[in-house]
Amino acid sequence: MSILQLPYSRPAAILFDWHATLVDTHEAMYHAVDDMLAQLDELGLTDRLMDPADSKTQEDARLLNWVRANKQLHPRVVAEKKVSRTDIFELLFGPDEDAKADAHEAYDAAYRNHIEDVFPLEAGIPDQVQRLQAVGLPVGVISNRRREFFEQEIALLEDGAWRDLFDVTVCGTDIERRKPAPEALSRALEALQLPADEHVWYVGDSTTDVIAARRAGITPIFYNGAGWSRNWIDKIFPGSRRYPHRPAAVVDTIAQVTELARWMVARDLRVQRARAKGHTEQG
Repeated sequence: MSILQLPYSRPAAILFDWHATLVDTHEAMYHAVDDMLAQLDELGLTDRLMDPADSKTQEDARLLNWVRANKQLHPRVVAEKKVSRTDIFELLFGPDEDAKADAHEAYDAAYRNHIEDVFPLEAGIPDQVQRLQAVGLPVGVISNRRREFFEQEIALLEDGAWRDLFDVTVCGTDIERRKPAPEALSRALEALQLPADEHVWYVGDSTTDVIAARRAGITPIFYNGAGWSRNWIDKIFPGSRRYPHRPAAVVDTIAQVTELARWMVARDLRVQRARAKGHTEQG
């Protein structure tokens, strides 16, 4: 685990991204993205692609040029399975929210044709979720996915064992603006009756997840399940004026999230007990 800035204090809830954080649906996702990209001209989105000169990194600019020329993802992106759909849309369309909304709609129509079995990204995730809940932390899922796809996928996992696992779930079709807008996270906090502050953690695998968490006023934890190097993480989170958002911590496994959260809960309880003991002795 790599800590950029230790979360300030004990968490009050843990929210997770879905795809590429808790589950693997890469095959269907990339097929659907390619189906959408093949329709860029028809959808009127080709002229709304970003100028490569405005890309965050040279790698983003090269992918943008490839997509513009070929109307599909580069084979290396598909083979590596490291870049999320949401981050792809961000590097293609940047701040053009309407273009991203149209792309999401076309993607959703295509995904319906490719949805297939979904697999846990790691073994034992239900156990990790229950360990968090056992110390009083509600756990939720926030995803840009359509609600119907999410419900279908969660029902397939481990013979339905995940269906009632989470305290709150918010999907892309439950709100008006998907991540990196903070609306989905705000909706989850309303359901949990929690304020938007550093005590709520959002764990996700994409720069989009980190941006959404910062905009929502909560703590972003970057899940590095793809195994990015520290140099690459610094590149995609430069902390510059244009790209200021950085995660509070980087974790390699869901178990690391659990251990960090439980340790902070236990530490807070020890402090409270010590204070209570001090007050008693003074009294």
